Amino acid sequence: MNPHHDEGVSMAKRHVYAVVDPASGKLVKEYPTATDETVDAALDAAANAYTDWSRQTSVAQRAQLLHTVATLHSERSRQLAEIIHREMGKPVDEAVGEVEFSASIYRYYAENAERFLTDEPIELLEGEGTAFIRRQPVGVLLGIMPWNYPYYQVARFAAPNLALGNTIVLKHASQCPESSAALQQLFTDAGFPQGCYVNVHATGEQIGRAIADPRVQGVSFTGSERAGAEVAEKAGRSLKKVVLELGGSDPFIVLSTDDLDATVQAAVEARFENAGQACNAGKRFIVAEDVYDAFLDRFTEKVLALTDGLAPLSSVAAAEYVEEQVERIVGEGATFVSVRQREGAYFPPGVLTGVSPTSPSAAEELFGPVATVYRVGSEDEAVQLANDTPYGLGSYVFTTDPEQALRVADRIDAGMVFINGVGLESAGLPFGGVKLSGFGRELGRAGIDEFANRKLIRTART
Repeated sequence: MNPHHDEGVSMAKRHVYAVVDPASGKLVKEYPTATDETVDAALDAAANAYTDWSRQTSVAQRAQLLHTVATLHSERSRQLAEIIHREMGKPVDEAVGEVEFSASIYRYYAENAERFLTDEPIELLEGEGTAFIRRQPVGVLLGIMPWNYPYYQVARFAAPNLALGNTIVLKHASQCPESSAALQQLFTDAGFPQGCYVNVHATGEQIGRAIADPRVQGVSFTGSERAGAEVAEKAGRSLKKVVLELGGSDPFIVLSTDDLDATVQAAVEARFENAGQACNAGKRFIVAEDVYDAFLDRFTEKVLALTDGLAPLSSVAAAEYVEEQVERIVGEGATFVSVRQREGAYFPPGVLTGVSPTSPSAAEELFGPVATVYRVGSEDEAVQLANDTPYGLGSYVFTTDPEQALRVADRIDAGMVFINGVGLESAGLPFGGVKLSGFGRELGRAGIDEFANRKLIRTART
């Protein structure tokens, strides 16, 4: 995975929390890194708050506070959007959409928490009495979040767990100090008791110690597989539950279409949202040979037309790394079509063809505005190529044959398959992957179960 999507939790690395204008590379403002005492106080606050939050507030009371969080997201959407525009370059209108999606997540758990947390009866196979599962919180959770969706990633983790009754210590990406502070203020303004949600500008070393700290009962991490493996290893030594949402090299399979223009437009949207900086973006376009030429021509035309309006990548270093990847792939025999050269953090959108599926570079994630297009001669070849990746996050299947769509979906090694559409994610649908894309799920009913104690209560007689 692109190391610039790595959230920098290396236990040997220190952080500098700062806002750097992606367009110019200039430092806007630097923020102080937490002291060891500050991190310890954050863990203490969350641990102290946990008992009252989990046992002295009802699900309905917690849900009402989440409703307020959703409302404040909507009321402050423009302000919040402008913050992440400064931090990581996302266009303001697109950032507003992220804020509103985040609001929908908080609202979803506010409206569904009581249903999700209702006791679940179990039919007894033998004996008298009753048995049921009661979902209860586990304690303090540590969240380690990325820069590419500063509000949405937090919402996926925080909303279900606050509804359940867990408390949260949140370490955001080092380039998101302003948005992380804005979220802390938002939870405070919503009326959450002190310690229920605590933002901390921790270093990698401090996070390593926090993972092992007995006050922490679980860890949620979004970032690269390298850093995710390090987090999981540290948590495993302390027997802590972990949810990992890591990289992706999602296949976008086109087997047939009765509207090529719509399919091409969907492909563009799947790849170039957030300047291509999304784990679950369509990255490898696998196209049946009878539509390949027409698809490639129209797709390339639309991609090149994005050149003047595309936002910068999150940093100059991120753009330099994508440039290095593309140059290496071209050096292996591929063709890259674009109309400009990289300028600072601006990387021109482009299309790669002729990439050998067996080359080392084909296994990498391109975390930027670059699409790779492959030609295949059959459904079997498409599935084989789709699965020929160490990742398994999302995938897309476009076909006019409903039976083929489900058949291919069943064969794809991924946590998510979207058929004949893009942008279909919602708060009620579980999000997560397999293989090097991680494990565990966020959102939907599954998201509230990840850090729940599903306690069995068995009574001999009623």
